[in-house]
Amino acid sequence: MDHSLTDIIILGIVEGLTEFLPVSSTGHLILAGELLGFTGPAELAFKIAIQLGAILAVLVAYRQRFTGIVVGLARRDAGAIAFTRNIFMGFLPALLVGAVAYETIKLMLESPMVVAIALIVGGVAILVIERLAHRARFESVEAIPGATAFVVGVGQCIAMIPGVSRSGATIMFGLLAGLERKTAAEYSFFLAVPTMTAATAYALYKNRDALEGGDITAIGIGFLVAFIVALAVVKGFVAIVSRFGFAPFAWYRIIVGSAALVWLLAR
Repeated sequence: MDHSLTDIIILGIVEGLTEFLPVSSTGHLILAGELLGFTGPAELAFKIAIQLGAILAVLVAYRQRFTGIVVGLARRDAGAIAFTRNIFMGFLPALLVGAVAYETIKLMLESPMVVAIALIVGGVAILVIERLAHRARFESVEAIPGATAFVVGVGQCIAMIPGVSRSGATIMFGLLAGLERKTAAEYSFFLAVPTMTAATAYALYKNRDALEGGDITAIGIGFLVAFIVALAVVKGFVAIVSRFGFAPFAWYRIIVGSAALVWLLAR
């Protein structure tokens, strides 16, 4: 993998900015990779690996919450147990589907056209769901029933299609299931920790032969950039959606997806 430091930093910024927004980080990385000529097996492994930088950002941003959960579990606190159960139930659908459908998903990861179309369709879906989902019944992750957590987790399976957005799908499923906006966003963040860690570890294992010794430095730089940018994005995103909702991100998806579609058809 022979690319400039500028390309590596740009992709790290793209990952950090988009991982937790409902705009699809994978889709943006694929489109950015096409623009930069950053394609190939080693490049795919790089894009997968730097996602862990964004996951670390969640652990740091919510370190007090996670520490409290660990302490609560040791004390057998009901809230900590409910939180852990809901993370597991939300993670379970993606674990099952990902293990079975990895090769199919990998093929879709190679299609910028799929990304462009999914961005547009997902943007329209967000606008529709925001109008439909009015009644919030659950205002904390601990308050979500286990069955509801599983249903929200199904959204992560749909988000395996590049361009759909893992965070976007889980948030929208959460809104339809009765989660308050802030709770839906934070639940999506928390679900990302086991889901993206498992997906990244598995994908890196499958692509291990494509990586060379020098690629580790590039991954380390991309990881660090993604971490720093994502750390700045996470809290700000919650504040934005609590006040303005998700419509701005929906329109962004539609605009970017349409522009990408025009570009792909014209080249």
